[in-house]
Amino acid sequence: MPYEYLEDSVTSDVTFRAWGRDLDELFTAAADATTNVMVGAVESISPTVTKPASVNAEELDLLLLRFLEELIFHKDAEGLILRATAVRVEAANDGHQVHAQLCGEPIDPNKHELLADVKAVTVHGLRVERSNSGWHAQVTLDV
Repeated sequence: MPYEYLEDSVTSDVTFRAWGRDLDELFTAAADATTNVMVGAVESISPTVTKPASVNAEELDLLLLRFLEELIFHKDAEGLILRATAVRVEAANDGHQVHAQLCGEPIDPNKHELLADVKAVTVHGLRVERSNSGWHAQVTLDV
């Protein structure tokens, strides 16, 4: 599991650290950590629906925020619980961009152990940094 939840956040927030050898792995792990806050087991999500995701941002931390907001948007607007696959983070003329396939299915309380309703990704403590072993991020979700 390339992410961990931190205990030092306030009650209405969930903070996690994610990591990966490269940005693609990092963004995939952060997406799974976000989804895992909403459902007990990300493995319970069947890939019956696919949505493309493509976002841009000048800075990597804002790119991750916007990417994770895509998962929240589809949950709120369409009732879908999604995981990120085929994630590709690239440099762009105006900063960075990420392209991915979001795969999942409609939320089904009989199939998915529903945990928390993630409302937003916050900028509080948000960071994406290179480390000796690759990349790591810290993200706080408003629940």
